[in-house]
Amino acid sequence: MKSPSFNAVISENRKAAFDYFLSDFLEVGIVLGGTEIKAIRKHKISLRDTYIDFRDGEAFIINLHIPQYEKGNIFNHEPKRTRKLLMHKREILRYSQRIQADSYTCVPTKVYYKNGRVKIMIALGKGKKNYDKRETIKQRDDERQIQKATKQGRDDD
Repeated sequence: MKSPSFNAVISENRKAAFDYFLSDFLEVGIVLGGTEIKAIRKHKISLRDTYIDFRDGEAFIINLHIPQYEKGNIFNHEPKRTRKLLMHKREILRYSQRIQADSYTCVPTKVYYKNGRVKIMIALGKGKKNYDKRETIKQRDDERQIQKATKQGRDDD
């Protein structure tokens, strides 16, 4: 099997950027089993409705969906099991305090390879209100219109 390329993005959570004001990004490792890695190499992973939970001085990722590896045997993994994240104790403490004190949510933003290992980029998110989401949609539409206008201007030359 071909080894994964360095720093290749496997999956992104674009909905997190739409639903939250993201800040305080951090790269963390994740504890995975053999068939989970094989499924991830086939880019079969979903970050939808995923969040980070801090309990007993450890960090866990909840609802991360990695489907079962089709060529797996009796040792195949549970698709939505809770997986442990690899973080330093001071990082766990800092993030858990911010979540409790400032009503933040910790969400994963993307999963990628780094030097052959699977890494997850997590961030603290403050929930957006509906009017904030409408503003985000408006900005995105404005940017698209500007790009179309500049592209048409270049085509006319």
